[in-house]
Amino acid sequence: MPTARSPKPALAGSPPALRTVSERVGEERPALTDQAFLHGVGSRLRELRERRAMTRKALAREADVSERYLGQLEAGEGNISIVLLRRVTLALSSTLAEVLEPESASAERRLITRLLEKVPAHRVEDLIFRLVRDFGKDEDGRRKRIALIGLRGAGKTTLGQKLAAERGCAYVELDREIERESGLPLSELFPFYGQSGYRRLERRCLDRLIGEKSEMVLAVGGGLVAESETFNALLGSCYTVWLKTTPEEHMSRVIAQGDLRPMADNDAAMEDLKRILQAREPLYRMADAMVDTSGQTVDKSFLALRNVVAI
Repeated sequence: MPTARSPKPALAGSPPALRTVSERVGEERPALTDQAFLHGVGSRLRELRERRAMTRKALAREADVSERYLGQLEAGEGNISIVLLRRVTLALSSTLAEVLEPESASAERRLITRLLEKVPAHRVEDLIFRLVRDFGKDEDGRRKRIALIGLRGAGKTTLGQKLAAERGCAYVELDREIERESGLPLSELFPFYGQSGYRRLERRCLDRLIGEKSEMVLAVGGGLVAESETFNALLGSCYTVWLKTTPEEHMSRVIAQGDLRPMADNDAAMEDLKRILQAREPLYRMADAMVDTSGQTVDKSFLALRNVVAI
């Protein structure tokens, strides 16, 4: 009579795929017995039902299951059929993932799961980008490159130079880099290259700077945010700060810099400025942080900037 073979011992350091299912489950949740799992599912079903102010009878009717079966589920005594459980979760406008989530998951993690399920399909890509940007492996490197965004007159040059001096790194203006690469001043770039040509130069210079400099303070033109691919590259590689101020202060600071062009038709220029700010504000708000410089001294604005970029 053949003797039963003893199971081979698992090799030390063997990959998870070579271990038995029971071994892997035991490693992941050593304290989670079948009974504890059933009780966890039952308590979450009861919590979901109470959150939606449904009686057990109403839920049983909506899910097309017996009230007795539902009572057993909530008590942690049911022999769960995945099909019937799916009916119950659908009737609760929930998901199997939420019901089957481990009891060890924190309330915060369960809340995040519920919120993720409500994200519209067209916003998923943006959400993934933000999570990768903020929690990706290169986060430390990204925070060493500070990018200041906003319209002219917000304080990018003044505050950017002070911040770079304090951090001991280079202060770079993207517009100046574009002029250097093209050999033309900005006033001649647009007539010569056109909008699309200028944007290609802008992206090329940005990619070069990101590749060359592991640390810098970068000031970018106010319109860069309208180019989604270039703006995403900036957001993914630099810690971005929106320097915000009122349209009136934007205008007065530009004039104080010696540019009197807005004075030619002040009312029309102010209306144009307000429209531009209104259109771009949702994009500027995608920055990691915002510093409002309106009505503030340079020193107070710099202190606020220094606080938001502190590592």
